[in-house]
Amino acid sequence: MAGSLIERTLGVLEALSEDVEGLPLLVIAERLAIPKSAAHRICNELIRLGHVRQDPRTQRYQLTTRLMAMGLSYLASTGASDVLQPILDHLAEESGELVRLSVIEGDELTWIAKAQGARTGLRYDPDMGRRAPLFCTASGHAWLAGLSDEAAMALIDTHGLETDHPVGPGAPRTRDAVLAHLHGTRERGFSWVSDSMGPGTTAIAALVRHPLDGHPLGALSIAGPSVRLDADRVAELGPRLMAAAEEISQASTSSRLFA
Repeated sequence: MAGSLIERTLGVLEALSEDVEGLPLLVIAERLAIPKSAAHRICNELIRLGHVRQDPRTQRYQLTTRLMAMGLSYLASTGASDVLQPILDHLAEESGELVRLSVIEGDELTWIAKAQGARTGLRYDPDMGRRAPLFCTASGHAWLAGLSDEAAMALIDTHGLETDHPVGPGAPRTRDAVLAHLHGTRERGFSWVSDSMGPGTTAIAALVRHPLDGHPLGALSIAGPSVRLDADRVAELGPRLMAAAEEISQASTSSRLFA
């Protein structure tokens, strides 16, 4: 990872954010493709500033809660929790599954809020704060389907058809397969993937647009075990999902998160 000290420092923070157990110094250096000595200096400076700690037993570097506190403070200041969370909670209660909201920043889509509707049995509840791979997630397809085929494929070419998350057998592996999903999304009004982001899971998502000019803001999704989210259940939940996405669209002007 070539680049400035700032880029390297952010790279260290991003690498550590993906592993709660922390990472050895050598792994950090290898992931960022920088000398071990450079990684050591960055980690020591982050320790001094309170963003990183080193486990005295394992010697692994770990994030402290400082960044998480900053993120939660930022979300609170945007008004997102007060305005949007009740909509997510209601849809989660209606569906009995995991509901997630992602937002678009630049050419990336990041899950930032959720509500878990499953109370018993199988629960699908992946980590938050992750970027959504565009080619294999319902949220990614919902966004891409809101663009022209040319613009959607430009994003696919930028991000590629790979992810560090294990994908399922239903994940589209070619540009044509992604396009087929996008055409189906436009016909239904919401995206639908099964065994894609992971085996045995199904997800549907609807695009959240700005209420005035219609530009994409993010995506609202419902995800859960495929044994519960079969075709009949998807057909039943689709209209409710789209209604909730429209509700978020109308409420978005009340949150600085979407400014």
